[in-house]
Amino acid sequence: GERYFEDSTSVMDAELGTHSGFSTLDEPVYETLMRDVRMVGYKLRQVIDPRQKNAVKELRDWDLWGPLVLCLLLSIILSSRAPSDQNALVFAAVFVIVWVGAAVVTINAVLLGGNISFFQSVCVLGYCVFPLLLASILCLFWGNIVFHLLVTGVGFAWSTKGMF
Repeated sequence: GERYFEDSTSVMDAELGTHSGFSTLDEPVYETLMRDVRMVGYKLRQVIDPRQKNAVKELRDWDLWGPLVLCLLLSIILSSRAPSDQNALVFAAVFVIVWVGAAVVTINAVLLGGNISFFQSVCVLGYCVFPLLLASILCLFWGNIVFHLLVTGVGFAWSTKGMF
């Protein structure tokens, strides 16, 4: 079952053994990094199966480490498959498109009256890149264009489902 702290508002806090009011100033760096890695993993599980209860609530507890790592990995994988004279261009284009796109979508949502903060939206959109990252990894192993289209389409649909 789920464990809750008396004054905790987050299922993730209970599952990871953290507490929102806990001061991390005296915590060793290793513990801080491992807690952040566990939180990124927890949020990835929410994107993998968006039907879980509390998925939207937990993704609103924003961080930018996970989206940054996912975006960097996607940029690296896609640039590795580009012609050698275009590696840097593909890396930069993917990185900028993901982050500027997330910012534009977020600003649009706020202007339309959405009840979400800028960083919450960027966090959710960043984690929803994960299925596209998996699709790009799968496409590394087989060069068939039909396979690429199928896997990329499934990744896109999965990413879209994770946002809602």
